[in-house]
Amino acid sequence: MDALLLGIYAFFVWLIFFKFKWLPWTTTSQVIVVTIPIVALTTMILLLNVFAPSSSDVRVIKYVINVVPQVGGRVIDVPIEPNRPVKKGDVLFRIDPTNYALTVRALEAQLANAQAGSRELDEQAGGAVAGVDAARGGVKQAEARIREVQVRMDLARRRVAENTELVKTGAGDRFTLEAAETDARALEAQLDTARGVLAQSRAAEAQALASQRQIRQRIGGKVGDEYAPVAQVRAQLENARWQLAQTVVTAPADGYAINVQLRPGSFTAAFPITPALTFVENTTQVIALYHQNELHQVQPGNEAEFILPTHPGHVFKAKVDSIVWAQGQGQVASSTQLPTTGYGPIAPGRFPVKLLVSEADADTFLAAGAIGDGAIFTDGMAPLHILRKVLLRVSTKVNYLVLKLH
Repeated sequence: MDALLLGIYAFFVWLIFFKFKWLPWTTTSQVIVVTIPIVALTTMILLLNVFAPSSSDVRVIKYVINVVPQVGGRVIDVPIEPNRPVKKGDVLFRIDPTNYALTVRALEAQLANAQAGSRELDEQAGGAVAGVDAARGGVKQAEARIREVQVRMDLARRRVAENTELVKTGAGDRFTLEAAETDARALEAQLDTARGVLAQSRAAEAQALASQRQIRQRIGGKVGDEYAPVAQVRAQLENARWQLAQTVVTAPADGYAINVQLRPGSFTAAFPITPALTFVENTTQVIALYHQNELHQVQPGNEAEFILPTHPGHVFKAKVDSIVWAQGQGQVASSTQLPTTGYGPIAPGRFPVKLLVSEADADTFLAAGAIGDGAIFTDGMAPLHILRKVLLRVSTKVNYLVLKLH
């Protein structure tokens, strides 16, 4: 671009001083002709780097997922091919589900037994309530019998006392007195029997209450609406079903798998250090690295453009999302040693600027790791933006050239 501007300037100098000779070609005019482009180009470059800063390090970054299965086992199927696009939810590989399916069936049987036991416990609880009611009914009957016999015995004792007085005065006969005493003794025996029945009824009531308390304690161990044993087996069953489902590993997003070495017969484990395969998402991040003093005019929302050698002739439109004001030199690792500053000055770091690709270029494939050039157009000195855009478009055309000798 600089050469083009110098060429245009030289053309006008030739027209003015040599072609039409509107001005004389003197020492003064020569000094002025040489000074103008130097001052103008220097000023333009300085302003251009401030209000339309460029970067020769624009990088395409993609999320990389190390796919690790949740369960271990022998691989029985790998339906994907390396470096081929897959959709979210497509099967990446399958693990032999036999052991997990057997565990599910065993736990289903245990759950059925636990549910049957809970129903039996409910029936026992109902029987215990009925037993307590029956025992309390027996106690009430025994108490009523005692009251009845007690009343009759009191009456019999009064008759014995009355006949005794009559016999003493000669107004009564001894036979009637003996009959009254016999009735009183019979009622005392009945009273003793009723008291024994009451004691037995109370013992039965206490036993029924103890059984009811025991069953209530067993019933009290609930999780939600289920007995604890049932809830425990159900949780184990749900975990086993989840593990069975994890034997089919699917793609976490749209993307493609890189360097698929997994094959049927391989053994894989749920161990994060040894992933089964590496998956690259289609989601793309574009960052441009800038030196510290190039960003004081840059704001989120500024227009930006970048070019990549993988797409010669194409200029990608973007906007500034944010500036990441952090880098490794701003962190001191936790250590018992004193921080090491090095033997010489540390080179100043660069800060990444995150760019959002425009909707027009959102579906364009961007290779992970591609590096190109870019520029940000700030809110000031808009005429200079044209120069930067021209430079980018010239550079992207140059990307068509493959400059090597073999």
